[in-house]
Amino acid sequence: MPDVSPSQRVLLVSNRLPVSVRIEQGRLVVERSAGGLATGFSGYHSRSGSVWIGWPGETWRLNPEQLGDMRAQLADLRAVPIELTAAEVQRYYDGFSNGVLWPLFHYDMNRLPMNAEGWSTYKRVNQRFADAIVKQYRSGDLIWIHDYQLALVPDMVRRQLPDAAIGFFLHVPFPSGEVFRLLPWRRELLEGMLGASLVGFHTVSYVLHFLTSAANVLGCETRAGRVELNGRSIRVGTFPMGIDFAEYDSLASRPDVLAEADRLRDSAGKAALIVSVDRLDYTKGIPRRLFAFERLLERYPRLRGRVSLIQVAAPSRVAVREYQDFRRGVDEIVGRINGRFASLGHDPIHYISQSLPSERLAAIYRAATIALVTPLRDGMNLVAKEFVASRPDGDGVLILSEFAGAAAELTDATLVNPYDVDGVVAAIRDALVMPEPERRMRMSRMRERVRTQDVGRWSHDFISALVTESRRAQAGRRRAAAAAVPADQPSDVVAAVLEDDRPLTLLLDYDGTLVGLRPSPDEASPDSEILKLLAGLAILPGVTVHVISGRRRDDLVLWLGALPIGLHAEHGLWSRELDSGRWRHRDVRTAWLEQARRLMVSQTEAVEGSHLEDKEASVAWHYRMVPPEVGRRESAALTRKLRRELAGTSAAVLRGHMVVEVRDAGVNKGLVARDLAAANPRARLVAVGDDLTDEDMFRAAPADAVTVHVGTGQTAARMRLLGPDQVRRFLAELEERLTERPRTEEPGRTESAVETGGAR
Repeated sequence: MPDVSPSQRVLLVSNRLPVSVRIEQGRLVVERSAGGLATGFSGYHSRSGSVWIGWPGETWRLNPEQLGDMRAQLADLRAVPIELTAAEVQRYYDGFSNGVLWPLFHYDMNRLPMNAEGWSTYKRVNQRFADAIVKQYRSGDLIWIHDYQLALVPDMVRRQLPDAAIGFFLHVPFPSGEVFRLLPWRRELLEGMLGASLVGFHTVSYVLHFLTSAANVLGCETRAGRVELNGRSIRVGTFPMGIDFAEYDSLASRPDVLAEADRLRDSAGKAALIVSVDRLDYTKGIPRRLFAFERLLERYPRLRGRVSLIQVAAPSRVAVREYQDFRRGVDEIVGRINGRFASLGHDPIHYISQSLPSERLAAIYRAATIALVTPLRDGMNLVAKEFVASRPDGDGVLILSEFAGAAAELTDATLVNPYDVDGVVAAIRDALVMPEPERRMRMSRMRERVRTQDVGRWSHDFISALVTESRRAQAGRRRAAAAAVPADQPSDVVAAVLEDDRPLTLLLDYDGTLVGLRPSPDEASPDSEILKLLAGLAILPGVTVHVISGRRRDDLVLWLGALPIGLHAEHGLWSRELDSGRWRHRDVRTAWLEQARRLMVSQTEAVEGSHLEDKEASVAWHYRMVPPEVGRRESAALTRKLRRELAGTSAAVLRGHMVVEVRDAGVNKGLVARDLAAANPRARLVAVGDDLTDEDMFRAAPADAVTVHVGTGQTAARMRLLGPDQVRRFLAELEERLTERPRTEEPGRTESAVETGGAR
């Protein structure tokens, strides 16, 4: 175990345990599970002190005595079962995980259901896993959560164990930003995964796709392989999974395996063997592969009888009708091709529709001339690595889809586009005549890669990185504790606000404070929770609520206008009176506005994905939909240009969260804070905000005000919360405490005019 103390455990969490339970002739059977993760990671689990949490199979079929026997056997294996009902498996696993996420992540949008089902069950089951982790957790444990079925679990655990070291690894591809945005629950999935301290993927391209989605969907800052979210810095990295090379290398040299390989070659006669091993899944490209083999025999008649394809297709999700239909389709293709090209004593395709033990697979790999691994999309594909590891003879050709994650590592394979049937045919033909020295050179380099980057190295690298992130987070917490403005809990802020029974004036920023940052301004409408919180606080005796924002007053009226609260738009340029509902306007000088707009229009036209937001007395350039590195570079250049061109005017150029804004220097949120404090000097002012524009109200607030910065970084505020979620918890607890607190009088709302100095 890398860099892990003897008392430190790893909690492994996956949808399936490495063992499954079933009833056979009335008795309980516990056997090894199929699947890449269970197969690839079982050795690691057996050699380490880890605890594995997951689903053991159809436990609803067990009686109480058998359930007790199962739990005892699993406890001996350091396995913790998550017992699901048949309905939960159907909705969470078949319905949502594999009916929605699986096709989307594999770019097969045509398979997305018209009416997606199972989301609520998916959330509920993820919470069950999270609760089991928390129950098993000991201080100092490392938590390693795996794959798309459990994407919400990291954040669910983080909420209960805020200081835990949590890793999340996605074993399937992470799609491009354009594809991922098709998912209605895109925000929830990203926030769930980003509850981790470390998020891992097989390839660099998956990392880049994830970072782009985090920036575009959540509005996060992403830099140097890190995502900043709610005051936390999450590392996102590449960790290509390997196999147990030594096991396959040794297995392929066993006398019984060599004998079986000889038997397979003898039974093929003079035919060269091509082998493909897959789960029977539409992402594996089996029909296209069979069409390519058929075209090979059509185009090169001399190869008929001289080449055979062994297609192993292990049954998958046999209860799902779509998979049953897919299997029938594959059966029909195999039957048709064999019917066309079979000869006496020779079937061109030997189709095996069952799971095979590793000894038999090793023999097939060893006997083959070519391994044909052509998934349409695959997170990694360990079959390619198994084939390479099973060739201690140093021979054989690997033809590999360029859309498999393994292609990023096994660059000495013959890479093909599985959608290009003619290209696959040409690759097979070239492989059959490839000179032996070239075959051996390619295989030697691939074997060295698979040997050095095995499953042990993969787990070592990920766990080491998780330990590093845990220590980094601990150091960050220590620095925060020593800082002038440490991170606070929502209850700490409530306590500061309620030091006495004075009336309260709440001045709350909107974007990044009450709601999370969104890709575009139009997507940031308030949800029912925040509306309920604001309304509940506003009707309490002795409390007035104000929302201040850089947004236009039309936006604030549309979203918040029905609430009995004060509204302040464009950083305080406009203020709405509480009693009359009239808007008051500050005097500003905007001679610079047209020049600023012209420069920013030009920037918008030049930078794809950016957009302009026009306001009455300011203008903002947003770049949340721009690739992060481009956005940072272009925003810095625009800021320099604006400051140079607008020098000597009353314009102030500000850089916020993925936005550059120009407004009059004489208008800022500090003026509103000062006016509200003057309007009711008896009240305690509570000012909460997250970015540079909110620093003005922190500095302008009275000495006894409670000022709260949301997020990290330098601030003039007295206190700090780490994100909108904590702000909401603060407001909810404040409302609860104020509701319980007895009051003898209801102070008059002397600030009802919300009159700002110089307003008219």
